Amino acid sequence: MPKPARSKSTLGGVFALSVLICGAIGVWGVLAPDMLAGAAHALTGFALTTLDWFFLMLCTSFVVLGAALALGPYGKIKLGADDDEPEFSTLSWIAMLFAGGMGAGLLFWGPAEPIYHFTDPPGIEGGTSEAARLAMVLTNLHWGLHAWSIYAVCALVIAYFVFRRNAPGLISTPIRYAFRGRLVGPLATAADTLGVVAVILGLAGSLAMGTLQVRAGLGEVAGVPPTQWVSILIVSVLAVCFFISASTGLGQGIKILSNLNMAIAVAIMLFILFVGPTQFILETFTTTLGDYLNNLPAMSFRLYPFEDLTDWTAGWTLTYLIWWLAWGPFVGVFIARISRGRTIREFMLGVVLIPSLFSMLWFATFGGAGIFVELQGSGGLADLVYDDVTKALFALFDYLPLAQLLSSAALVLIFIFLVTSADSGTFVVSMMSSKGTLDPSTGVKLIWALIILAITIATLLSGSVEVAKTLAVTGAIPFALVLLLQIVAFLRTLREEERPLAAAAETAIAANAATNTSAATAAVAERR
Repeated sequence: MPKPARSKSTLGGVFALSVLICGAIGVWGVLAPDMLAGAAHALTGFALTTLDWFFLMLCTSFVVLGAALALGPYGKIKLGADDDEPEFSTLSWIAMLFAGGMGAGLLFWGPAEPIYHFTDPPGIEGGTSEAARLAMVLTNLHWGLHAWSIYAVCALVIAYFVFRRNAPGLISTPIRYAFRGRLVGPLATAADTLGVVAVILGLAGSLAMGTLQVRAGLGEVAGVPPTQWVSILIVSVLAVCFFISASTGLGQGIKILSNLNMAIAVAIMLFILFVGPTQFILETFTTTLGDYLNNLPAMSFRLYPFEDLTDWTAGWTLTYLIWWLAWGPFVGVFIARISRGRTIREFMLGVVLIPSLFSMLWFATFGGAGIFVELQGSGGLADLVYDDVTKALFALFDYLPLAQLLSSAALVLIFIFLVTSADSGTFVVSMMSSKGTLDPSTGVKLIWALIILAITIATLLSGSVEVAKTLAVTGAIPFALVLLLQIVAFLRTLREEERPLAAAAETAIAANAATNTSAATAAVAERR
């Protein structure tokens, strides 16, 4: 199959069109934040209530496809030339996955989400031991295999075409490579543009939530008042930091910050694990891991149509799954960029299983400690979480020794996570809007940094976590169709690998047969 045509004018059009759209959204949000929030709510509300079945089936199919690719015959295919070696060590690679994929979100929702589901679970009475088990299963559903399978498949598609087929690292590359016809050009332009918009909106929404948490942390640690001006100051400092990090290059800024992130995050988690209710946390992890695996097939297709829980499903499960789709192009392109030289099997296992298990341990530690406070401790944490979700993490620390030190360390960690997420996000959109180059220019990064800053400030002006969540998933709704085209193109192209794989298998069988024949002949001769 011929390589995709590289149209200079088309790629230039992607940059201009995406800057125009995202810039307009940023200006709209700054001038009329309530109007922007209303429009985002209308779009996401339609998708979450009318197309809920489609998005749940789509996201579950990523889990199935990821398992098939990891365990099937294509698992031995290397993302690159057959003699390529990984650019980053496995430890740095895993650290960068977390920093780009979920870092700040794990801190934001670590204690908060299990407490929410524990007090108000779908279909059963809250505050009970049964509600606690369900809370942990639901949290793992939202942050486990589904999330990381979406990331992994999105990343694998791009990595395969970039490193195996020597094609540009663009969202449209699979479409240009696998399909032909007059509509391919406009369709590819639309795909690249939608990819950039999805990344920008998803990143801005996530940065807004992280900024609100930093603001809450500053209030706990230093008594800083939670005003809008403080939020804008935080995100402005954040913008300066991630632009400095971005200007140092992928191998320095993101790598160094990611390793630092993981060291601090693991230290905080281990502190809570061993200083907090250790036995309860370990029992929670073991029990909920089994509950999660046991209930995963049923929960992967559950929408609660008979219990009239559409609002709950829309507000939690579907919001999360579409959120991961929104981050798919961003995290996908970023993970692809750092994964050259790894086989498909190694890639899928590394991107899906290891982060999923760590996420489950993380929520068992933070969420388990929070539920312990409610079930067997002094209580009161749930009321604090419902009062202000941005303070949930710091409220949990108040029940532990060295609360001030923990809060200070978490505050630094959250900020660094936001820097690395913004850094990698800026890198990805710059790469996507610069003809797929693996080293976009500093000027392009600056343009996108300013646009991300504007949309994040526009989201912060609403002062609501719900608005930030809504904005984060808005771009993913139309982008879901692009993902389907990408996967079809990838699977069509992957079939071309069957011939060399079959030839290699025949060669191996023939060599093995020859070896066995020689051994048998030698044995017969020895007996004689």
